[in-house]
Amino acid sequence: MITLENHISVDNVYDVLFHGEKINVSEIGLKRVNDCYEFLKRFSADKVIYGINTGFGPMAQWRVDDQYLNDLQYNIIRSHSTGAGEPLDDVYVKSAMMARLGTVLQCRSGVHTDVAKLLVEFINREIFPFIPMHGSVGASGDLVQLAHIALCLIGEGEVHYKGEWRKTAEVMKENGLEPLKMHIREGLSITNGTSVMTGISVVNQHHAETLLDWATLAAVWMNEIAASFDDYMSEGENNCRRHEGQQIVARRLRELSEGSQCLKKRAHELYDYGHSDVKVFEHKVQAYYSLRCTPQILGPIYDTLAYTHQILQDELNSACDNPIVDPETEYVYHGGNFHGDYISLEEDKVKIALVRLAMTSERQLNYLFHDRINGILPPFLNLGTLGLNYGMQACQFTATSTTAECQTLAMPNYVHSIPNNNDNQDIVSMGTNSALLCKQVVENCFQVMAIQYIALAQATDCLKIADKLAPSSRKMYDKVREIIPLFIEDTPFYKEIAAVEDYLKTNPLNLK
Repeated sequence: MITLENHISVDNVYDVLFHGEKINVSEIGLKRVNDCYEFLKRFSADKVIYGINTGFGPMAQWRVDDQYLNDLQYNIIRSHSTGAGEPLDDVYVKSAMMARLGTVLQCRSGVHTDVAKLLVEFINREIFPFIPMHGSVGASGDLVQLAHIALCLIGEGEVHYKGEWRKTAEVMKENGLEPLKMHIREGLSITNGTSVMTGISVVNQHHAETLLDWATLAAVWMNEIAASFDDYMSEGENNCRRHEGQQIVARRLRELSEGSQCLKKRAHELYDYGHSDVKVFEHKVQAYYSLRCTPQILGPIYDTLAYTHQILQDELNSACDNPIVDPETEYVYHGGNFHGDYISLEEDKVKIALVRLAMTSERQLNYLFHDRINGILPPFLNLGTLGLNYGMQACQFTATSTTAECQTLAMPNYVHSIPNNNDNQDIVSMGTNSALLCKQVVENCFQVMAIQYIALAQATDCLKIADKLAPSSRKMYDKVREIIPLFIEDTPFYKEIAAVEDYLKTNPLNLK
């Protein structure tokens, strides 16, 4: 059980999403939420405050009569539940609710403690509101998609529960839960903020960090197959370039390659005795860039993900609605903390970094498949009869086309903005769109990398070097071979690709 007060870490969310942890909110945390609520109740009694006794958006110029204030909060939820498209998968919805809880626990929203308590119940009981993919421009946050969460909290709409779509009211009654009631500004507060884009992004981040780890191991294994010189990952080579990510990746490569009998030592092969009589060296003096430059390619990806991890941590622990209710200064501030630029820009950066990862994986695959480039392997790792059998030839089509789609998706979404809302929202972040596009790139990367790992195992068997691999590579070789044994005759690969993809997603390598 994870007890929360006013801080949620990215790792806390990972534990809830991927390790089945439950959560609760400490008494101190609930007291602070209540103190903020009580302050707003007193402060708002005789003042004009946006979204409490005014309309929303461009209609903020209209005062709402006191007799309709409760209706106002329900109206924003119902009127904004207008999303379209397929529903988000449960893991993204759960992550979004965690992000929303993080905002509530900052105690700057002025909501009743029932909001925090009910979010905890939905998260722990795995009651997932219907949230369509499309609807957010990421400016007043994720108004439409958060409204779908709020709609379920008030007992309306539909939820995904135990694998079925059901009416929310039925599921809440079955679980002994009461629908949320409006007090002061619960409707506006729940619908106003960046929690959906943040929730999607945290899931993306987990998968992106996993992909980078698998790409690092793949780089070691690739260089083992190529019998590369090991100085590409040496301290002397990488520490003289002042980028932390490159140095960390190089260190990880060294650690993963410990025990390998495949990598060559330049000092032994080329420095220890004269070669003046050799005109052409059979073995490449320097490997291809996709193999040799992995510290320099994966290093910037590491740095990008490390920075994004911190941004997500900050966003999880930010008050991202409007207005901001501050009991400490005894004031209510009006501004734009709901604007999603931080998330939008980061998801574009993660997306671009992962496209580079996919491109590197695809080029490494090309090395394995192209006999005239590698000079040591049969075409397409084909152990059958050339011409009659085709090995992994068609697998390359899938990897190449999927990588090409990633390249198209790499176009930054952060630079897109279409004014709307009567031009009240005259510049918007499109942050949720950025996160969803990044999500697609993540999925594509796993597909490309699954094909690469199958190819790495097949190449290892072509060369009969399994016993010479580093223990880390050998462990993965054994796992891939559990899923797809050595193949000689032509066979469909689609189920095996999916199985390896699932393994990569659900079994992080966890390099530190």
